[in-house]
Amino acid sequence: MSSWQGKTRGGKFGYWFFIQILRWPGINFAYFFLYFVSAYFYFFVGRARRPIYWYFRNIHAFSRLKSTMSAFSNFYLFGQTIIDKVVLMSGLPNKFTFNFDGEEHIIKMSESGGGLLLGAHAGNWEIAGQLLNRINTRVHIVMLQAEHEKIKSLLDKVMTKKQMDIIPISDDFSHLFKIKEALENNEIVAMHGDRFLAGTNTTTKDFFGHKAEFPLGPFLLAAKYKKQICFVSAFKETSSHYHFYAEKPIRANTYTDIKTRNSEAENLLEEYLRNLRLMLEKYPRQWFNYYYFWA
Repeated sequence: MSSWQGKTRGGKFGYWFFIQILRWPGINFAYFFLYFVSAYFYFFVGRARRPIYWYFRNIHAFSRLKSTMSAFSNFYLFGQTIIDKVVLMSGLPNKFTFNFDGEEHIIKMSESGGGLLLGAHAGNWEIAGQLLNRINTRVHIVMLQAEHEKIKSLLDKVMTKKQMDIIPISDDFSHLFKIKEALENNEIVAMHGDRFLAGTNTTTKDFFGHKAEFPLGPFLLAAKYKKQICFVSAFKETSSHYHFYAEKPIRANTYTDIKTRNSEAENLLEEYLRNLRLMLEKYPRQWFNYYYFWA
């Protein structure tokens, strides 16, 4: 597998530029302009196009034509999710609507010791902030330092109104102490479970009939601190409607040694993969990992 390098394309200017478009002439024009941006990425950024084409062709067994069309659609949907995130975080007027399946699971988790919300780079689960408004527990979102810096001005506006803050992933692993503190305070930590950085604890699993490497860290955290773990996702169903999913939280079984703890963490990972596969079968075009994810 060509591993993820811990970097994402785009920068502060890209966010600023779309914010200006969103303020005037608005989101519909931003979506229209996005066709040209998507075309640029499709035709001129082969490093992103080739892996996503491979995904449609080999994971979902789409025809060559359907894989080509799906790859372009995927770029466009990814752009839309970024625009939607900016709209919601910046408080711009919008007409978004949401379905919340499993909201009661997160509310119950928040009232019974907190835990981990685990998503993936699929759909747009960051928009779940619309739901987290109604949870009376502090939520800590784990994200890359680079991503945090890109949208810091937007996040600052959001965090002052909600019980939310960011834990940036740092090279010195100091973020692990902040995660530990949050979990020990019975708060909620939200993170992704599908990517990893070099040097972190990983394991190889069968996923859609192909071998892929996954981080074990989030599941070890849940096992070590005996916390609930809830799989969450949010997928775009129309231009202005999202469907949010949260599964009933699960826990690792009691363990007596490190070997058993690691085994319990792998069992949690297997459950995560089961859930992620169900979501990708339903929303195949909203997988946003632009590198060779599978071995």
